[in-house]
Amino acid sequence: MTPSPLISLEHDLTTLQTGAIAAIAAADTLDALEQLRVAYLGKKGQVSKVLGGMGQLPAEDRPRIGALANTVKTALQDALDNRKTALQSAQINAQLAAETLDVTMPGVYRPQGRIHPINSIIDQITDIFVGLGYTVASGPEVESDYYNFEALNFLPDHPARDMQDTLYLPNGDLMRTHTSNIQIRYMQNHEPPLRVLATGRCYRRDTVDATHAAVFHQIEFFAVDKGITFTDLRGTIRAFIDELFGEIPIRFRPSFFPFTEPSAEVDVEWQGRWLEVLGCGMIDPNVLKAVGYDPEVYTGFAAGLGVERLAMVQHEIDDIRRLYSSDLRFLNQF
Repeated sequence: MTPSPLISLEHDLTTLQTGAIAAIAAADTLDALEQLRVAYLGKKGQVSKVLGGMGQLPAEDRPRIGALANTVKTALQDALDNRKTALQSAQINAQLAAETLDVTMPGVYRPQGRIHPINSIIDQITDIFVGLGYTVASGPEVESDYYNFEALNFLPDHPARDMQDTLYLPNGDLMRTHTSNIQIRYMQNHEPPLRVLATGRCYRRDTVDATHAAVFHQIEFFAVDKGITFTDLRGTIRAFIDELFGEIPIRFRPSFFPFTEPSAEVDVEWQGRWLEVLGCGMIDPNVLKAVGYDPEVYTGFAAGLGVERLAMVQHEIDDIRRLYSSDLRFLNQF
């Protein structure tokens, strides 16, 4: 005998509830649980499909099936909520267990980092000149012949242009031999008065020994204004050395640089002897003309110094190669 539509719907809803609750209890992830919610309670879910048969029922039987359907939906929703809470708690507990630290375990020792002597002295010099009102500038390490030599008044046959002194690239560019290229680039784009500090890495084909390196750091400072004299340059260098090292003996020796006239070398007394630390001079009128300044109106000075040599003086280091040895026994002293 075929059961009536009412009994059939009641049976289907009861069976659906039993199977759904069992499936929900077995769900082991939140994603799987969400899929079950959609499968049973979604607009196209199993409950909706069963209720699609209510159209076959007499009007007086429909409230009975509607009440049963609401009971089933409530039971399934309660089962979903309870399982979701259980899965979330399990997830949190698993995360806590994975991230728990055993404070009784010995720690992993990591030595404290230190500022390298080269970086340290660059920072110190920068602070000094910024305090004097200078602007910090930078420029490219791969440079053209014009900015590295020609605009700085190097004649075509100057020895510095020789392959034995400068590292040239196949395309004709070169690795800059000094930070003076920054001076030209900055002056091209700024009008006087100006006071600039330029820092960076430089490259020369030097034979490496206790006081020379093929790759080194240089700092250059220069000023251009009306009425600047060599006295301003000397006073600036004296103030800079005093601030960095204290009142140690220094001396100026006449020298020659293509881009300054007159020019001088500056030495400091180091371990009982004189050590050259920077070159300086008044900016040559030809350099001022190259950047569009009128040398009849403006004058200026420039000075360049080797960072490594100043670090050697400051820390009483006897060999420049120690700065690049990566020897922690040496670096841990700073």
